[in-house]
Amino acid sequence: MTDHQEIPLDWMSGDPSTPPSAELRPEIPHPARMYDYYLGGKDNFPADRAAAEQVLSLSPLVRISAQANRAFLQRAVRTLAELGVRQFLDIGTGIPSAGNTHEIAQAVDPAAKVAYLDNDPIVLVHGRALLAGSRPGTVSVLQADLREPKAILADPAVRELLDLEQPVALQLFAILHFIDDADDPYAIVRTLVDALPSGSYLALSHATGDFAPPEDAAKGPAVYRSATAQLSMRSRAQVLRFFDGLDLLDPGLVTAPLWRPDQAPQDTDHEVAIWAGVARKP
Repeated sequence: MTDHQEIPLDWMSGDPSTPPSAELRPEIPHPARMYDYYLGGKDNFPADRAAAEQVLSLSPLVRISAQANRAFLQRAVRTLAELGVRQFLDIGTGIPSAGNTHEIAQAVDPAAKVAYLDNDPIVLVHGRALLAGSRPGTVSVLQADLREPKAILADPAVRELLDLEQPVALQLFAILHFIDDADDPYAIVRTLVDALPSGSYLALSHATGDFAPPEDAAKGPAVYRSATAQLSMRSRAQVLRFFDGLDLLDPGLVTAPLWRPDQAPQDTDHEVAIWAGVARKP
């Protein structure tokens, strides 16, 4: 894999008393860096690449699903911006890639504001570097854990950037499947949505095993058990529960490539293992 460069550990900023290598934990696969590898990025370590290759060996659709998820994010953000949303709370943003939330939203309105939140140090490093040239006061990259929604809502940096009394697009792209049932992902989403005003939106995507034989559907999560987060794939009915009380936009909850596609249909569109949807809070 010589086309991938090692991530310099001294890029890490933060508490100088904490060794960067301890924060990055390069010896343990991380989902954000594995996802970067699926997308063809270079911001990953050998352990991430090895784990990702294990997953890819189980199904070539994994890479297609990652790409479809990224494209869904871009279409969803564009749609929300065109609907008049000017505030975006993007949790579990992942390592920056082409067509990030703020780039899409600010192409519609340069004043659109985006708060990126992630718990991976390398995501924060790259996110902040990316934003060095962005319009001041419109974008922030913060460290946070989705499993602590009340802390996210109370974060002074979030509240300084976003007015939670005005509509917000809550974005949970490819993150909820890393929340175990024991952590009650439905309560997490409900806490976040309940704190937002009428006219806000929830946009999410979620991995599923719906299109694989049961014995194969269990193999992907087995690989992730060696990573820093577990993988909890959910059925369409289970993903649909996240939208309880909200009004789904057309075409409803569909596989990622089928959500308002902007390209010709592909044979694999119905088999991409990512459910995707956007809904409005009444």
